[in-house]
Amino acid sequence: MNVSVSCRPRARRGSALLTSLILFLLLSVAAATYMGSSSFMYRSAQRQRINVQVTQLCDAGVQELLLALWRPFKIEQDFENIDLHCQNANEGAPGAALAGEISGIGRYSAGVIDWEEPSGDTYTRNLVVRCVGWLDYNNNGRLDATEPRKVVDVNAIYKLARSQVFDYTYFVNNYGWMNGFNPNDLIVNGDMRANGNFDFTGGSPTINGSIYAALNEKLSPRAQGFINAPPVKWTNSNYNSSTSANTRARRAYDPSIHGNPGSAEFEKWKGFLFDSVATLHNGEVVGAALADSDGYKSWVRTSSGSTPAISMLDSSATEEVVMPDLSNLNQYITISQNYVNSTQTFLDGTTNPNFGQGAYVEVWDPTLNGNRGAYKRISTNGVVTGSAALIGTSTRPIKIHGPVTFTQDAVIKGYVSGQGTIYTGRNVHIVGSIRYSNPPSFNNNSFEAMDSNNHKRDILALAARGSVIMGNPKGFTTARPLKYMTPPFTKGRYDDNGNWIPPFDANQIDESGMKRYQSTMGDNYLDGISESVNVLDAVLYTNFVGGGNLGTSSGGVTFNGSIISKDEAMVIHSLPMTMNYDSRIRERSLDRRPLIDLNLPRSPVMLRSSWKDRGFSMGS
Repeated sequence: MNVSVSCRPRARRGSALLTSLILFLLLSVAAATYMGSSSFMYRSAQRQRINVQVTQLCDAGVQELLLALWRPFKIEQDFENIDLHCQNANEGAPGAALAGEISGIGRYSAGVIDWEEPSGDTYTRNLVVRCVGWLDYNNNGRLDATEPRKVVDVNAIYKLARSQVFDYTYFVNNYGWMNGFNPNDLIVNGDMRANGNFDFTGGSPTINGSIYAALNEKLSPRAQGFINAPPVKWTNSNYNSSTSANTRARRAYDPSIHGNPGSAEFEKWKGFLFDSVATLHNGEVVGAALADSDGYKSWVRTSSGSTPAISMLDSSATEEVVMPDLSNLNQYITISQNYVNSTQTFLDGTTNPNFGQGAYVEVWDPTLNGNRGAYKRISTNGVVTGSAALIGTSTRPIKIHGPVTFTQDAVIKGYVSGQGTIYTGRNVHIVGSIRYSNPPSFNNNSFEAMDSNNHKRDILALAARGSVIMGNPKGFTTARPLKYMTPPFTKGRYDDNGNWIPPFDANQIDESGMKRYQSTMGDNYLDGISESVNVLDAVLYTNFVGGGNLGTSSGGVTFNGSIISKDEAMVIHSLPMTMNYDSRIRERSLDRRPLIDLNLPRSPVMLRSSWKDRGFSMGS
């Protein structure tokens, strides 16, 4: 039997309409959902774009304000400008306020809202900079309620920090040069640096350490920052055998004693050793390298006749190192007057006899004590007004303690006892050898034992607002050394604000009525006490030129310390010359002071420690 089913057309039409209606509703919901999602994504993208823009505006405002404070701080190297504009700053009355815009984007307004001099640290200022960046839709120069904005706070630290220039045996702010030396004529056991080119001409000295040059567009002529030729450098074994009797030279690297790179023992010694083999370890160049605008390179050259072998370690260019400035003598007078020795016990456990005492300098006066002689303190509260001569003997050395300031010239020769720095408002004149009564020794395989032995040994720094002049000025001639103390050998430069600083000219008459290389005590007086300068136990720092005639008698020249100057003009009359770096003034690490803190001139630095986002708003 068959079953037959009949169709009903009207019922099918009703079913199709219902299906179409459902599909339409689904499509409508999907479209509405898509439109809503697209609108949300558009608004989210727009919000993100605006957030990025106002963030850039805030960063621009912060950078402009920090730079506005940095430029005078770097040039003047004191806090006068920062304190003047920021000391009373608060949220209601920001200091050093400025406003600006990035064309086509928006505007910003920035100011210092907090200022702090940390307790007991006169070399630091902590600032909080607040900046608001906004999109100025109506271009009225004001932040309106309807306009998107962001507010950020940035903590910045301005410091007069221990200067990197004292990490070198030889540092020149202009052009470094070594002319006419053969490998046995000049031996430098330490690192060397110039804020310009570094040239070795007329021979090849022996440099057992790193050599740095740097691009310097402020110099005239502009320095490209190149080292013209690699000098001779000893191998570690040759260095050890050649310096075995030289207790003033730093040690050569020995992994069995000093550890492998990365070890705790190596980290202690790093920076206080000579390693002829330069390597790249964890992104840091270790060992004696050539470093200039082309990058950091290792080199091997063991004789003047050999072809240097050079290989690239790091292609990063070197940068200029900021040199301290001694223009503000009052700053150093204040340091001298306020100094109090805070070291109660030396590292070897012995008591410091100068603990709690202020700065002073004393010399032996044979006319005192009924002509039996006695020491006479020539400073008053750490300051010597005018000029004075300091002459020491092996039995009656000059006694120095702390930072002492001479308002004019200091003339010095002979033996020195103690630890201190002499600042001068004009020149330091070295008219004979300077020797420590109790010198240090770096011939030790234990870092702690070396520091313990050297902590109380003699050390002297001579820092001149004018120049450090060596030898008898009455014997200076146009050929030597005045040729190297006058233009065109000395170089002029522009400061960070574009102001021209003319080159040093030793023949100019200054405010004292003397030529700049002469002493206010007179050529005849210095001529009567001058001797050949054959030994220099000292750290020398000068705002201008460091130079003169050395080794005018036979015997060569030994320099145990550093020379830091804008122009260097040493003429060596008796060879050989040996230079040994005194590592006691080098920082042990970023948070450890040097073994002996001599209150040396400091360099300006600026650190941005944190960025705090205080909120972003699209406006009402």
